[in-house]
Amino acid sequence: MQSNPYLTFAGDCAEAFGFYAEVLGGKIDDVLRFGEAPDCDWVADDWRDKVMHSMFTAPGLVLMGSDAPPQMYEKPQGVSVALHVDSEAEAQRIYDAFKQGGTVKMELQETFWASRFAMLVDRFGIRWIINCGKSEG
Repeated sequence: MQSNPYLTFAGDCAEAFGFYAEVLGGKIDDVLRFGEAPDCDWVADDWRDKVMHSMFTAPGLVLMGSDAPPQMYEKPQGVSVALHVDSEAEAQRIYDAFKQGGTVKMELQETFWASRFAMLVDRFGIRWIINCGKSEG
């Protein structure tokens, strides 16, 4: 069994996944647009290019996502995507990128369990946790 976060966006899934690919060093493996669906006459012209389904992969991470039509979109809440990184420099780099246009919930800092830990909401409305564990020794 495998579990992957499935993220829902308000029309900017392609932009978000492009940003995640750049920052997290991954790639977009699959994109299906609403306008590519069989019998897609029901799709509004301004929605045909929006993402019906997409998959993004990076080392140790698989994200799936789509754009939700305005009448079906719900702002993400109560769940965060947790990233566990190997270095403080990597935690800082990701934090700096994700906080641009986003909202910091907890600044990147040392905690009793981590050398660096942060919580934030990126500019696409997705909640993230960044964690760099303390090295032993």
